[in-house]
Amino acid sequence: MLQTPSGGAGSGTAARDSGLMSIGTVLNVLRDEFPEVTVSKIRFLESEGLIEPQRTPSGYRKFSPRDVERLGHVLRMQRDHYLPLKVIREHLDAMERGEAAALPVVGRQRSGDTGPAEAEPCTVARIGRDELMAAADIDEAELREWESYGLLAPLADGVYDAEAVTVAALVAELGRFGIEPRHLRVMKAAAEREAGLVDQVVAPLKRHRNPQTRTLAEARTRELAALTMKLHSALVKAALGVRLP
Repeated sequence: MLQTPSGGAGSGTAARDSGLMSIGTVLNVLRDEFPEVTVSKIRFLESEGLIEPQRTPSGYRKFSPRDVERLGHVLRMQRDHYLPLKVIREHLDAMERGEAAALPVVGRQRSGDTGPAEAEPCTVARIGRDELMAAADIDEAELREWESYGLLAPLADGVYDAEAVTVAALVAELGRFGIEPRHLRVMKAAAEREAGLVDQVVAPLKRHRNPQTRTLAEARTRELAALTMKLHSALVKAALGVRLP
C-alpha cells in the first residue's frame, strides 16, 4: 500500500493542504516500492494517458492521492505481469467504471511462473520499443548502442520479449558504476555458451515424436537453466571472494 506524506499544520501551500503533490514528492513516495522509477517514466506514463495530473497556472504538475495510487497499479502490473500499457489502461479504466475486470493474462507472468511442473509452455509477453526505453530510462541512441553489442535484440516484428526489460534495467544499473555496454559482451558470450550447453542436453527430448517427451524437454530446460544460473552466481561470488545475498 502506497503511503502519501502529510504536510505540516499551518505550513505549505493550498495545493499541499488539499493533498496534491509535486512530481518530486510523488517520486519519493513511489521509490519505496519502485526504486527504479524516474521523473521521465512518470511523464511518459502521463503522455500515454495512464494518469492525468492537475496543472498549476505556471504549468507545474500536481498529483492527487488517486493519481499516486493509479501510478502504483501501473508500475506493479508492468513489473509483475509484463502487461503492455494499452492493456493496463483498459484494465484500470474498467475498474474505475465499477466493472468486475479480471487481470488480463498476456504471456509469461513473473508471479505466475510455476516452473517445471507446467504442462504447457508460456507465450512470451512482448513490449514495444518506446515502452522499453521508458522502462530503462534511456534514449534511442543508447538502445541502438546496446543492440550493436548484442545485449538486446528485437523480435521479427520489431518488439521485444519480456526479458528485455530485465536486461535493460540491469545494463542501465551497471552503467551507473561505469560499466559500459562494450564491457558486457563477455557476459553475453558466457550466457550464450551456457544456453548452448543446456540446449545440447535437451535437444534429443525436443526432437522426440512423443508430445509428452517434448513437454518434458521444456521442464528440463527450466530446471537446467535454474541450476546453471545458481552455479554461475556461486562462481562469481567465489572469484570475488565476497558474500552476497
